[in-house]
Amino acid sequence: MESGCGLGTLCLLLCLGPVVGFGVDPSLQIDVLSELGLPGSAAGVRQVPGLHNGSKAFLFPDTSRSVKASPETAEIFFQKLRNKYEFTILVTLKQAHLNSGVIFSIHHLDHRYLELESSGHRNEIRLHYRTGSHRSHTEVFPYILADDKWHRLSLAISASHLILHVDCNKIYERVVEKPFMDLPLGTTFWLGQRNNAHGYFKGIMQDMQLLVMPQGFISQCPDLNRTCPTCNDFHGLVQKIMELQDILAKTSAKLSQAEQRMNKLDQCYCERTCTMKGMTYREFESWTDGCKNCTCMNGTVQCEALICPLSDCPLNSALAYVDGKCCKECQSVCIFEGRTYFEGQRETVYSSSGDCVLFECKDHKMQRIPKDSCATLNCPESQQIPLSHSCCKICKGHDFCTEGHNCMEHSVCRNLDDRAVCSCRDGFRALREDNAYCEDIDECAEGQHYCRENTMCVNTPGSFMCICKTGYIRIDDYSCTEHDECVTNQHNCDENALCFNTVGGHNCVCKLGYTGNGTVCKAFCKDGCRNGGACIASNVCACPQGFTGPSCETDIDECATGRHSCANDTVCFNLDGGYDCRCPHGKNCTGDCIHEDKIKHNGQIWVLENDRCSVCSCQSGYVMCRRMVCDCENPTVDLFCCPECDPRLSSQCLHQSGELSYNSGDSWIQNCQQCRCLQGEVDCWPLPCPEVDCEFSVLPENECCPRCVADPCQADTIRNDITKTCLDEINVVRFTGSSWIKHGTECTLCQCKNGHVCCSVDPQCLQEL
Repeated sequence: MESGCGLGTLCLLLCLGPVVGFGVDPSLQIDVLSELGLPGSAAGVRQVPGLHNGSKAFLFPDTSRSVKASPETAEIFFQKLRNKYEFTILVTLKQAHLNSGVIFSIHHLDHRYLELESSGHRNEIRLHYRTGSHRSHTEVFPYILADDKWHRLSLAISASHLILHVDCNKIYERVVEKPFMDLPLGTTFWLGQRNNAHGYFKGIMQDMQLLVMPQGFISQCPDLNRTCPTCNDFHGLVQKIMELQDILAKTSAKLSQAEQRMNKLDQCYCERTCTMKGMTYREFESWTDGCKNCTCMNGTVQCEALICPLSDCPLNSALAYVDGKCCKECQSVCIFEGRTYFEGQRETVYSSSGDCVLFECKDHKMQRIPKDSCATLNCPESQQIPLSHSCCKICKGHDFCTEGHNCMEHSVCRNLDDRAVCSCRDGFRALREDNAYCEDIDECAEGQHYCRENTMCVNTPGSFMCICKTGYIRIDDYSCTEHDECVTNQHNCDENALCFNTVGGHNCVCKLGYTGNGTVCKAFCKDGCRNGGACIASNVCACPQGFTGPSCETDIDECATGRHSCANDTVCFNLDGGYDCRCPHGKNCTGDCIHEDKIKHNGQIWVLENDRCSVCSCQSGYVMCRRMVCDCENPTVDLFCCPECDPRLSSQCLHQSGELSYNSGDSWIQNCQQCRCLQGEVDCWPLPCPEVDCEFSVLPENECCPRCVADPCQADTIRNDITKTCLDEINVVRFTGSSWIKHGTECTLCQCKNGHVCCSVDPQCLQEL
């Protein structure tokens, strides 16, 4: 995949320092197993011992089940994930041998927005998702996860940057097409299956979490607290650079004017003032800002919470909040059916016949007022919600915040089903019970920070930062040390490992392409070493005798190359991984065979050690091998080798549409994927496409593989070249991959594609004008 993170290769190289600490903000965390309330909500799933005792583990058996989040729980998940492009999938699991199952699935109808799958049939981990171009995409990672052993898996996504860790070892790092997470209403969340009929995961799950952060794997493997900036961070940096280009010319002119004015201030008396929200205040001047009393002291604004006076309200009145003011004031009230209403408040009452009557509090009495005319709703009746202050209903999802709200600084408006409420931003707390006014939380003063040894906590708006004390060097975002064992080479890391300094010690992490605990690192070959080969360096295989190639996949023809030791009275026949010397017709030979350096007697029959479905025999000096003949009438037939002989209904598979059923061993193609039924499990993998070696390509509708195109404006996939830039209509330099609204228009979107400017008009934007 060449597109996605426009400067993807550069993103992966700019290792600038640590980014994430050990704590996880609960608002960014989805604890799936706890939120689903297992095992009570899922028949067949039961609690069992896990890899550790820190959390609950659950067994997903080979039985019919339906582990699906309720619409309310799913929507809580989706509110955190919707339109997010940085998140991490974490799970600790033990998957049954050869099982092909879905770990979790977020989909709407046939659209899989995010789905993680492990195939034991093909030894693959697959990530299915929707791309920004609204197409289905699958990333395949060759890896054996279904081996009935415990594994800790994390998959971190940041825009177009993806990292896969297994057991705290980085297995894959790729630049992929950016995911599309605009989850529509009606999207469902499934755990351990794709739906009621397909993708059953068989095994144990523990610690299944979704973190809305790019390096969430650090919470699973704290020793990995070193990483590069995310692609999302890098995109933001590029965007800021382009904005600075636009501002630079204007700032230079203003700076020149400011220097001229400052030269005239030498003989002026300057009083220190304070500026807040565009207003200037003199020294010692005091004012009220929302729910705070503020004073200008020595050029610095100092504020403290406003203390509201206790007020006794006259008869027929009570304290209530007034728009624009912090403290409650006395307001006239009405008493109606045992409840108190303030002046102007409305309440609906429904008669026995179902008619709606609207009342309003006026002059201490609830008076009946005419009903407003109701607009026609464009949603089904099941989605219509009644209101307590109006006889008109609204559709579910109505945006009350756009109609006006009283949420002030550091408070944001959030929609509920029938009204809008205020909520303090992260890092702020409420100054009054309706959350309309909020103040910054000083995490440093209140001990709500993660700063560790040799650091000083500094409060920032909505957060905090940890600064190293003088004479100390930084380890990560939260800790510092006075000695670096990695720099002085006083460590025990393997030569193929990276050393990371810690307080009082160090950690070792194997380099990319190697696995192990850091003190011992063994090479890892991405595509594996076939035919008994051994991985001796990163993606380097040592092949056994008789095979060659990068993965030992090519058989050497000893007979054609003369690399054999057949005697003059025998004939050389090439075999996979070796050769056989056979007695020619008419010669006086024993009739025995040599196979895999072992003597096989004439007439002997055996099963291959590395392929239980192949049978060989020695016939007068010749080794004859063939696939096992499937005799479905034989009650002892091997169903692994002959899935078509499996008569059990439980071994049949249901087509994704639910209209067809397949027998074990059947294959079919569905949505650009090759599918196969094997003993009741459906396993699908992407159809292979030829490599597209071109700068611009497009995936035509209703086709499975991309094609090369010459016109960059027709391409939906680009092999980005960061050395090629564009000049826009006002001569501003734009990087490849960047987009902007054309100057002087509102609906014309332009994009820089490797030095080519491509512009198009958004029809939906024109309709909204």
